[in-house]
Amino acid sequence: MAVKWTGGHSSSILCLHVNAEGLVASGAERGELTLWDGGGTPAGQLQLPKADDVTSVVFSPRHPSRLYASHGETISLLDVRSLKEPVERFHVNEEEINCLSVNETDSFLAAADDSGAIKVMDLENKKVSRSLRHSNICSSVVFRPQRPQSLVSCGLDMQVMLWNLQKARPLWTTNLQDCETEEDSPQSTGQFFNPPLAHSLSVASCGNIFGCGAQDGKVRIFRVSGVKFERELEFQGHSLGVSQVLFMPEAYWLLTGGNDGKVLLWDVSSDVGKQQKSPAKSLQRRKASTRRDGKLNKVASNEHARVSPKLTIEHGEKVNWISCAEIKGSRRVLVADQSSSVSVYPLPDP
Repeated sequence: MAVKWTGGHSSSILCLHVNAEGLVASGAERGELTLWDGGGTPAGQLQLPKADDVTSVVFSPRHPSRLYASHGETISLLDVRSLKEPVERFHVNEEEINCLSVNETDSFLAAADDSGAIKVMDLENKKVSRSLRHSNICSSVVFRPQRPQSLVSCGLDMQVMLWNLQKARPLWTTNLQDCETEEDSPQSTGQFFNPPLAHSLSVASCGNIFGCGAQDGKVRIFRVSGVKFERELEFQGHSLGVSQVLFMPEAYWLLTGGNDGKVLLWDVSSDVGKQQKSPAKSLQRRKASTRRDGKLNKVASNEHARVSPKLTIEHGEKVNWISCAEIKGSRRVLVADQSSSVSVYPLPDP
């Protein structure tokens, strides 16, 4: 059963983030922002100007008291030690921001928006240093751990892109529709009606493995190799779109949340943890091994069949955001949904 954190919001919670000290920030519709202590008690509340929905909150990795929040086209920098008027406001995006990410050296902030633009701000000079672009809404952008100049992004153009801040063009791009295997053709699965619009990204702590959740219910795991990335694994546990993916600090444990109201925990370490393996070749081998009389055997081709969730949480509501926190010595998953409360579930030890 979930523990519910209540009293912090009056409308639907859209985003969550946890800082290094265990303080939780949540953003909701109509400009509501709340801080929670580890016990689920509101520790501070703020109404951001214009009552625009708070779509993303992210703490600075190096300065846990700094919180960035996006609301409408604006980014506000807040000091959580004294939660009042924003310390600073930045207006660099032209349309509603969907996702913020700060790199681990606290030198750059990326903001992805509805126009497909990713504005990368130099936080020292407080100005835009790069403008990157998708051809449709950019839903997620994440800096890679251990590589502060590198980031990945995805969007409703079905593109997943790898960027380096030295260049304005992507180093590598993959269209998720092009990733489909033969049995995933539109005729057989309705892909045509449920295209793999990309909703969420998360990069593992190693910086080389990242996951992408998409509208077709699938999770795709990629490995970055130099200036490109290869698809390493693909599996399905959600019956509707995957709205959230989150790698936990443990290597290759992945949380996913879906529009089907489920939160799933996956251990993909046996599939992606072998650095010496060639991802492209291993994928070809998996495909080849599943061929039967010139066509793919559906059960076996489901690499999905080999990857099953370690834990299934029947949350019951469409998942807006998931985050992970250590509370009273044990790991918990925090879930934001259409309601005004945060749901908290225990996670098994790694």
